[in-house]
Amino acid sequence: MNQNLAKIAFGAVTALSMLSGVAAADEWRGWNIHVEGYPNTVAMDKFAELLAEKTGGEITLKMFHGGTLGSQPDAIEQVRIGGLAVGNFNLGPIGPIAPEANVVSLPFIFKDVDHMFRVLEGEGGAMIAAGMEAKGLIPLAWYDAGARSFYNTAKPINVPDDLTGMKVRVMNNDLYSGMVAQLGGNPSPMAFAEVYQALKTGVVDGAENNWPSYESTGHFEVAGYYSLSQHLIIPECICVNADIFNALSDEMKAAVREAAVESAALQRELWAEREAASRAKVVAAGVVVNDIADKGPFQAAMEPVFEAFLADNPDLRPLIDVIRATD
Repeated sequence: MNQNLAKIAFGAVTALSMLSGVAAADEWRGWNIHVEGYPNTVAMDKFAELLAEKTGGEITLKMFHGGTLGSQPDAIEQVRIGGLAVGNFNLGPIGPIAPEANVVSLPFIFKDVDHMFRVLEGEGGAMIAAGMEAKGLIPLAWYDAGARSFYNTAKPINVPDDLTGMKVRVMNNDLYSGMVAQLGGNPSPMAFAEVYQALKTGVVDGAENNWPSYESTGHFEVAGYYSLSQHLIIPECICVNADIFNALSDEMKAAVREAAVESAALQRELWAEREAASRAKVVAAGVVVNDIADKGPFQAAMEPVFEAFLADNPDLRPLIDVIRATD
């Protein structure tokens, strides 16, 4: 009797182990807000393909695009608790959860996109990743989301004084409102869907965003001056649930990271192509584009914003110092 019970128990455990292996593969569900054909969507599908290939099918990933499983904040929480295994997230909404991630939302913290990637792939990125992991998220690779610049209906912006009195739509974040206020403008937080009409009717004089967003929304039709301030360079990541990832063998961890890094290389290539196409389209439509030759005055104007941030987050000063010291 005891032997029979032992055999039954052994069989149950074996079956459970086999089912667990299948469930582990099935549980790798991924979230992405972007639509079909968008650089991130193509890259995340490539990540899923590479994941299966590099793990010999032991790990599979089913992607859900277009935000079909909920909003970005909801999806971030789902990855943190393990309801979802993976997400492609912007670091902006991760900032309130992991303060280290919020540092990338400081205006003019990066010199340009290349500087941002040098930071993320060095000591600064390791510090940000450690802060995120403490909150249940591990960034596997960094995606490009471009640089946000100012555009408006009236004139090129070359110096901070050009923003004086200008009503500028910003995302609903105190850092961004503080940025525009310090430059002499009037920050106007509003929903993104309302911006086109607000620009057209003069409710706001300007806004800020990257090339693809400026072009795809038609904002260039009603705000024909685009100034390359590149004041916000906020990356995106492939993030995985920390417990799920840390339970993997070292070999599997390496395979997952390798797949993520390769997908990031594809995403950056596709993003660069999309940016170039968007820029070409708006320039052809007659938009006046200007580079800002000297960002020094803009960066100097941000010191009160940085100090107010550090007053609330004094432990983050070393991270900011590392970013500023990165060539």
